[in-house]
Amino acid sequence: MKENRVFEAKETITNTFLKTVSAYANFGDGIIQFGITDDGDIIGIENAEDACLDIENRINDSISPVPDYQLSVDDKNNVITLQVKEGNFKPYYYKSKAYKRNDTATIEVDRIELNHLILEGENRSYDELTSNEKELNFTILEKKMKEQLRISSVNQDILRTIGVLDVDGKYNNAGALLADENKFYGIDCARFGETIDIILDREIFEHRSILKQYDEVVALYRKYYQYDEIKGAIRKTIETIPEKAFRETIANALVHRAWDVKSHIRVAMYHDRIEVFSPGGLPKGITEEEYLGGQVSVLRNPVIGSVFFRLHIIESFGTGIQRINAAYTDSKVKPVHEFFENAIKVTLPVITCSDDFTDDEKTIYESMNRAGKTSSEIASEAGFGKNKTLKLLEVLEGKGYITKIGNGRGTRYLINA
Repeated sequence: MKENRVFEAKETITNTFLKTVSAYANFGDGIIQFGITDDGDIIGIENAEDACLDIENRINDSISPVPDYQLSVDDKNNVITLQVKEGNFKPYYYKSKAYKRNDTATIEVDRIELNHLILEGENRSYDELTSNEKELNFTILEKKMKEQLRISSVNQDILRTIGVLDVDGKYNNAGALLADENKFYGIDCARFGETIDIILDREIFEHRSILKQYDEVVALYRKYYQYDEIKGAIRKTIETIPEKAFRETIANALVHRAWDVKSHIRVAMYHDRIEVFSPGGLPKGITEEEYLGGQVSVLRNPVIGSVFFRLHIIESFGTGIQRINAAYTDSKVKPVHEFFENAIKVTLPVITCSDDFTDDEKTIYESMNRAGKTSSEIASEAGFGKNKTLKLLEVLEGKGYITKIGNGRGTRYLINA
């Protein structure tokens, strides 16, 4: 078995394995096996029972707090297996440092990741932490609450009810983010021309209420992706990208982003799409499948999420992705969601481009189905060479018409439903 994020092989017992114990306890279950060479040869460990006691003592003496783990010995080859469970009392330190797995390597976490581990261990979120700000104004929040909730004014009782002010009269980070002015990064919007070297417009919305930022970026969207069409006495607003999908994408970014990361939400606007990059990656404890399926069980910023829900900016927790996709029900092109370790990217294509195929692209598209085909099958049916087919598939994937699944020879392409 090859080493990976959740498996490490050790030929002998040295203290280097303790870093990996820290990593597994901090970020997810994992296995370390002793008595296996780097080449995968099984050599076993002499006096395996005594070696297990040595491993146990090293963990108990060196990892703080002590994680949940199990040791076992294969009597046939004397390979020792150490199973480490992800813990609830993070961070787990080895020599005052916390570690994580990076593919097959174990590395020290950075300051931001350490802060996340501390919060997770305390079962707290960043937006719940006490802010250093003493005096905050909430005229923008008050206006929103008057419009949506019929509240006459926002007083301290209201602020406590929505969770931004504690019993001692101290604001938390959610309160600072919702206040009229703050010191946080915001939303960086750029409209590009034919290439990314051509910037036609640039707006940065920051240091003010995230409610105002939300309205400002929606207004910028309307400037470039909506227009009025007049037929006789009837005026109709045409959306080249569904406003509903854009609103949900921005709301999701504000609610789920990591606010302790000193980076903007980035909105890149092109003639055929909008790309939204949200700092922080997926919230801890949520898989890509759960996120896309609307099964969001963990909110990275629950206080902000609750306020957005009260103000009807988001309709209910976990439905944002479904609502984004629903806005494209009648379109051939679909939104694309991509997940990275430290960011989430959502691409919203222009729906008026749904029939904008070249002749060759149309031939490729019509050669496909929703069940999926290999590039060789598509090339054969379309009558094109392999290289040409792969280039056209790449273009169609970039436009959001199709999805690529799998790797290597198992790669298949299917049209988006």
